Amino acid sequence: MPDLFERLLLLKQSPIFSMVNTDDLRLVAQALEKQQFFKGDRIFEINDQGDHLYILVSGTVGISIDPDISASTYITTLKTGDSFGEMNLLDNQPRSATAHVLEDATVLSLEKTRLKGLMQSYPEISIGMLRSLSLKLREANRKIMSGTAH
Repeated sequence: MPDLFERLLLLKQSPIFSMVNTDDLRLVAQALEKQQFFKGDRIFEINDQGDHLYILVSGTVGISIDPDISASTYITTLKTGDSFGEMNLLDNQPRSATAHVLEDATVLSLEKTRLKGLMQSYPEISIGMLRSLSLKLREANRKIMSGTAH
């Protein structure tokens, strides 16, 4: 299990938490839970009602938006430090994709009510997350405009 320092580094690498200050990240790091998944598993499926976000510690996860969950066409392949599943925590909508485990994976997960409690108690976490999400959206827009979106 990653120690607190390793968790902090992963959170700082993660697009959703990169703009949250280190003191607040310490609180988030302590709320994370380790989970293991194996090649061929699905962490979640499209249209599921989710309640966790995930940060990839090791392994590889492919994200598919094909409604056929057996499809192996991925819009992105995630690596160490990448986060996924965060949209559902913020908008309460069903999952917009399926997360396929391509290589055995270790993730750190954060449950929705724990995140919400942290955000209410420490509003700077929310502000940092919003800044990170805004930068992520700008990058997606830039890729679309340049024709390099994959």
